Amino acid sequence: MARDTIRITTGDETRKTLFDVVRHPGAAAIVPLFDDDTVALINQFRYAVGERIWEIPAGSLGDGESFEACAERELEEEVGYRAQRWTPLAAFYTTPGFCDEELRVFLAERLIPGATNHEDDEDIDVTRIPLRQALEWVTSGQIRDAKSMLGLWAARDYLRTVDRWPPSLGA
Repeated sequence: MARDTIRITTGDETRKTLFDVVRHPGAAAIVPLFDDDTVALINQFRYAVGERIWEIPAGSLGDGESFEACAERELEEEVGYRAQRWTPLAAFYTTPGFCDEELRVFLAERLIPGATNHEDDEDIDVTRIPLRQALEWVTSGQIRDAKSMLGLWAARDYLRTVDRWPPSLGA
């Protein structure tokens, strides 16, 4: 975290103020879509909110790592699959009021088994559910993680745009 002194100009007044900024290397998140129209979600304890939450897989970029390489690595590490097709879905700042983290979301398809490699501090349960059910979990509030909500909505919208929204998923 950095503490910067910045100048703020409001009307006729200029003043200095301290501003705390969390510097972040960036992150990638993945919507892993299987051929049977299910997605892999992870359930893990998040200390900051004090509970286990449902999320799409994600992780921070390593030194010099691209967003794409990070997405590939995190998909295999957390879910145990590799993807043969990748589609960028969204790029956004997670919390620009105090953090410079840029997060990019990808759709991963044509999934083939790989090997998980959870980090020592990760307590992750992986569950596959229909994409339609995951979207219902967003609507009902069972999924409250912003990157996951945005990622699932973006995947739905992308699949509709390219006429690949499966009839099994409904409207």
